[in-house]
Amino acid sequence: MESIEGNKLIVKLQKDLAKNGVKKMDVVVADLKDLRPFALEEEDPTLTKVIRLTYEHIESNKAFNIPLPPEEAIAEEEEEGAEVAEETEEVEEIALIVNEIKDDNDRIESLDYLFSLMLDRKNDSNRQDMFEYRDALKAY
Repeated sequence: MESIEGNKLIVKLQKDLAKNGVKKMDVVVADLKDLRPFALEEEDPTLTKVIRLTYEHIESNKAFNIPLPPEEAIAEEEEEGAEVAEETEEVEEIALIVNEIKDDNDRIESLDYLFSLMLDRKNDSNRQDMFEYRDALKAY
């Protein structure tokens, strides 16, 4: 984003997300709604749309459920490292708790990454990732 005030708002979003995690998504929605006019002013339709789709997604789902854009190397490592857990009740309960924590962390990481893309949207790879977020948000 080119606007200093817009960038300050994005940094605030990142700090709030780091501090509160997914607990205060209503604050994220409000801040995104405040951020959108800056994108409109800069006449960036992709950024404007991503901001709107993001807060609409959070409002309707009460969470940010869009994963990080895929990277080839990461996907291959996950396939090779997949293991089957023992099927005991205790292990399943622990797995559920760990998965909830992991899901929250993944959501935070993905949303934080989206905010960082907004800060430096002129970079070609960042722009491409923003297009992927836009498409994922539209498809969700």
